[in-house]
Amino acid sequence: MTTHIALLRGINVGKAKRIAMADLRALLEDLGYTDVATLLNSGNVVFKAGKCAPKTLAADISAAIATHLGIEVPAIVVSAKELALIVRENPFVSADDPSRLLVAFVPEAATLSAMSAIEPHVVAPEQLHVGTHAAYLHCASGILESKAAEALLGKAGKAGKAATTRNWATVQKLRALVEKIDG
Repeated sequence: MTTHIALLRGINVGKAKRIAMADLRALLEDLGYTDVATLLNSGNVVFKAGKCAPKTLAADISAAIATHLGIEVPAIVVSAKELALIVRENPFVSADDPSRLLVAFVPEAATLSAMSAIEPHVVAPEQLHVGTHAAYLHCASGILESKAAEALLGKAGKAGKAATTRNWATVQKLRALVEKIDG
């Protein structure tokens, strides 16, 4: 069994697309996944599954949510190994406030090339790095004030539409949860 992380896009934000984490855990267990654990209330799930491509797992999870919960939700799945690479690749590790550092997860590496479209929105002291596994945006002045963050979140243009973002604090908590499950 391989440990994976599912990241659901846009759930439990406002009143739309509400999913209880207990329901989400039960749904993944019904799909045959084991050691299912959720983090926060924003669609972060760590689980174990047999050998299956992350893209297939993401499609299965999205389809199950649509069928059983009646909500269309994109999911991105990365393996624990890929999460470790994403953590290592972060050039902004020393950022003062991990809540001001966004990591954009994409369904496949080829999607990352579109992240460079955000560059014109980046205003110093903000910094953008498009890596080989994820994109990283350090919003030194705060995420809410950042036009680049707005673009990365998909609110201003197409670049962020295929991605889902988590702040660095959440990424670190996911990594810790993976380590706990993997023992």
